Amino acid sequence: MAHDEGLAQILRDALTGTPGVTEKRMFGGLCFLLNGNMLCGVHGEKAGPGAMFRVGKQNEAAALAIEGAGPMSFTGRKMGGMVDVTAEALADDASRAEWLRLALDFVGPMPSK
Repeated sequence: MAHDEGLAQILRDALTGTPGVTEKRMFGGLCFLLNGNMLCGVHGEKAGPGAMFRVGKQNEAAALAIEGAGPMSFTGRKMGGMVDVTAEALADDASRAEWLRLALDFVGPMPSK
């Protein structure tokens, strides 16, 4: 299943220079991993255009307060600590930077896989 390569490139560019970032096809889309731990990604075409960020439960309220974010639901179940972001919101530099900051704050301290 294909993902939106334009959205993937937006995240790829934003993560340039971040050590330990790799890419992996997951969940029908493309995920970006930090030291082997999922950080963020873009949806596959089944879910529609957009992105997801792993911000952790302690950062979830702050991430959801940014316009364009909503709860992440995978197979109909809410995933705590994850936020879903519209394609339009992902294009906003300030919003994207804040979601990435929250995700990096959460995932960064995790042990490498």
